[in-house]
Amino acid sequence: MRILLSNDDGYFAPGLTILAEALGRIAEIEVVAPERDRSGASNSLTLDRPLIVRKSHLGFHYVNGTPTDCVHLAVTGLLGYLPDMVVSGINHGANMGEDTIYSGTVAAATEGFLLGIPSIAVSLARRSAGNYATAARVAADLVRRYQRDPLPGPMLLNVNVPDVVHERLQGLHVTRLGRRHKAEGVVKTTNPRGETVYWIGAAGGALDAGEGTDFHAVAGDCVSITPLQIDLTQYARLDDVWNWLDAAGQAGLGALRSNMPLQS
Repeated sequence: MRILLSNDDGYFAPGLTILAEALGRIAEIEVVAPERDRSGASNSLTLDRPLIVRKSHLGFHYVNGTPTDCVHLAVTGLLGYLPDMVVSGINHGANMGEDTIYSGTVAAATEGFLLGIPSIAVSLARRSAGNYATAARVAADLVRRYQRDPLPGPMLLNVNVPDVVHERLQGLHVTRLGRRHKAEGVVKTTNPRGETVYWIGAAGGALDAGEGTDFHAVAGDCVSITPLQIDLTQYARLDDVWNWLDAAGQAGLGALRSNMPLQS
């Protein structure tokens, strides 16, 4: 089995090194990761300049681009073959709820999924201990399970692992994404030149964190595994929007309802 590894914390991040060591025992791995921390890069592609690939002393490839750039470049030209799986991580911090929209860790796995490759994003819901070995062991177990019995259909899994020693894990839960409160306000300060600068505020606390959510699982020291999809269509609102446009059409905007059947 050949696995492409990436992340958003940079090729030098401890989580990536530990993940590479764990997966390197059970598969052939290749690492293509950003040259610096690109947390929060989401699914952005670099289209305004060329990308450069270099190789570190560990044999990791690193790219002056985003996590999505790394996976896209690797799969569409750099490797010369199609990996059997993409694994992204181990992220320094949780990626739960709306975090998945902004996360470069999830974005790297998503790019693999979009390119037709089973993909897993792995994050350590870090408190202070830094139990990356626990998350690496969970990732390796999931890969072994896939090797024995592949999940049918396209696979994009978002995995969050509690920051505890492996023996303290209380199991694995298949979850849905929870919801956070809105983010805290920006932090306004002044730089040494006297200019006003702003730091993005911290993520909000958990709002929807009930049973069945990723937040609830991790809070109970359980591994959260959430299958993700890319279709953002809000199917329940399609008729509402058509009716809204029909009413607007009567007001002179000329909206016409299509007879094309909708999929749900």
